[in-house]
This record gives sequence, C-alpha cells and structure tokens, in this order.
Amino acid sequence: MESPPVTPDLKDISALIRLIERLRGENGCPWDRKQTPRTLAVYLIEEVYELVDAIESKSPEDVCEELGDVLFQILFIAHLYQQAGHFDLQDAARRNSEKMIRRHPHVFGQETAVTSEEVRQRWHTIKMTEKNHVENTGLLDSIPSGLPALIRAYRISERAARAGFDWKTISGVMEKVEEEWTEFKVEVKHLQPGLQPDAKAQERLSLEFGDVLFTLVNVARFAKLHPETCLADSTRKFEKRFKHMEQAISQNGQQLDAISYSELNSLWEKAKKAEG
Repeated sequence: MESPPVTPDLKDISALIRLIERLRGENGCPWDRKQTPRTLAVYLIEEVYELVDAIESKSPEDVCEELGDVLFQILFIAHLYQQAGHFDLQDAARRNSEKMIRRHPHVFGQETAVTSEEVRQRWHTIKMTEKNHVENTGLLDSIPSGLPALIRAYRISERAARAGFDWKTISGVMEKVEEEWTEFKVEVKHLQPGLQPDAKAQERLSLEFGDVLFTLVNVARFAKLHPETCLADSTRKFEKRFKHMEQAISQNGQQLDAISYSELNSLWEKAKKAEG
C-alpha cells in the first residue's frame, strides 16, 4: 500500500532530516538516491558561494534562504555517512564541541586572552598539537590544496609568517612587489607583437605574474585586509559601473560594440559619478 503524501513541518532541523530520509528512501527521489558525498561536495561549494553573495548583499532575507540551502547540503552529506555506518550528525556535533572548548581555554579554562591576536596565536598552537596535525610532516600540510588560489596564498603566507619567515614591515613587502613587477615587465618585453608566445615564454610569464599576485597577498596581510574580500569588492564595483554604462548605451538605442573607446571612457566616468 502506498504511503500518503507527506507535508513536512520544516520548523526545526529534525524535520529537515526526516525530509532528507524521505528523499533517500525506497519511494524517494531517483536523483537524491544516487547522490554521494563526492557529488554533493560540488553543490555544497556552490551554495556556500551563494551564501557569501547574500551576505555581501546585506539582505537578511536572502541570507536566511541561502543559509538554509547550505544547511540542507550539510545535513544531506551527514546522512550519507550515517547510512554507510561511519558516524551520525550527533558525532560530528560532539566532536566539534570538544574541539571548540579545547581551543578556547580562555573561555572554558583558566587561561586568559585580552586581544584577538592572542586568541589567534593560541588557537594555532593548540591546533598544531592535535592528532590530525601531528600526523602531518610540514607546517603547510594542513592547508587544503582545493582552496581558491587567492585564499590559499593568504593562508600559506600567514602560516609562514607565524614561523618567523616574513618581512619586517609593509614597506619591505611593497618593495618586493616593485621587484616582482619589474621582473614581469622584462618578460613582457620579450613578447613579439601579434604573436602567441611559445610554451616556455608563456610559462615564464605565468610564474612572474603569479609572483606579483602572491606578494600583493602579503601586502594585504600586513594591511590587515583579506585579499579575497578586497578583490570581490573591486570586482563588484566594476560590475556595477559596467552595468550602469550598458544601461546608458541601451537607452540611447545603441550597441556596446559600436561605441568608440573615448565614448566608453566618458560613460565610465559618468557611472563613477553616479555612485556618489
């Protein structure tokens, strides 16, 4: 006998878990039934980026919706591991609670910490004594290789700096940027106009430009900025101005590719002024 349709009450996490169980059940959804932790990892990453966009939009309603999407993916992945007999959500929550208590001895223990920097240093010290980090052979081994390049560069330079391998001042890093930029310009001068560089030349260009970016990441670190956030903000600003320019062109009944460079520059300046 076919079970009656279920209209789940999604007012709590337990109901969401039951919904996932229904989707994965014998009479559930064919798509959900064939998912694995590996296939869901891609969707989790996408949902996290959508959550970040919502946070940047400063819309609590959008954040609530996207946070729910992230939560769904996390619960779904936890359910798959529970089905396979590895662990359940309670195990994950318990382990994280123990970790957080262990890494906050200034809150749950007798130690003290006045500044956020003290907390960061102690967090790192405690983290490096934990089992999964003791098993690693190097200081940088615990940094995930799958992180976006800009975030990973920041994490690696931050970790190296904690070990004492760092510039003394931000001016020293900026001098290094100038040095790396000069090396990149030398490689650019070797390019033949209108010709595609050969493989070796392309590799040298790539490495030199990468050195520029990596050093700029360290400038951001010294300035107490996160390069990922900075680049996201600048990209968003460019996108907003470009769309403003497109709208102005469209309102005049023109096409973007038919506008001269000088006219585009003029429209760009108007877009900047429109921002106030």
